[in-house]
Amino acid sequence: MRSEEFIEILDILSQNIQDDTPSNILKNSFHRTPYTILIATLLSLRSKDENTARVVKELFAVANTPQLMLEIPIEKLQEIVKPIGMYRKKAQILYDVSQTLIDRFNSKVPNTQKELLSIKNIGEKTANILLNNAFNIPIIAVDTHVHRIANLLNFIDTKNEKDTQKELSKKIPKEYWNIVNFNIVSFGQTICKPRNPKCDICPISKFCPIYYRRDKR
Repeated sequence: MRSEEFIEILDILSQNIQDDTPSNILKNSFHRTPYTILIATLLSLRSKDENTARVVKELFAVANTPQLMLEIPIEKLQEIVKPIGMYRKKAQILYDVSQTLIDRFNSKVPNTQKELLSIKNIGEKTANILLNNAFNIPIIAVDTHVHRIANLLNFIDTKNEKDTQKELSKKIPKEYWNIVNFNIVSFGQTICKPRNPKCDICPISKFCPIYYRRDKR
């Protein structure tokens, strides 16, 4: 697949994202600041966006800054985040990250990958999503959906998410980097699912080698 075709795919997906996609539900569920985006991203790991959206609504009503987060008793914080699983671990992560922001960054979320990765419990994917969504810094954030679908379309041939990020950054013009994650993730959550994909209503089926092979049977 040529880069021009993948760009066309991104444009088509931009026009077909519905308001009720899980990614949009989460995106629109809270007032977005660098801190709240960071916390929502940390909570969303290994959790459905719909569940994360419900949790952050309750959480940010009482704690939308590092200082307010640390004022919540740990037992109460665990209770709030319990619906998304691994609640003890995630509650402690929120405490630890908030304390680090206070101690090292004057309660501000840093806007460089190097500084973000220096914070315990913030990995490359979380850092890239934050830089993309909170600071509008051009960067391609890769998760399982982006890795899977970019390979499925034969746009790249990679074995892991880190290599996918490198290859996509080489092949996609920089002005498109910030829409890659949101568009592909929304598409992967609703239509191009790992199991039981909705190929019959796929807006980019003409680009898909799997759909093409199936249609020729």
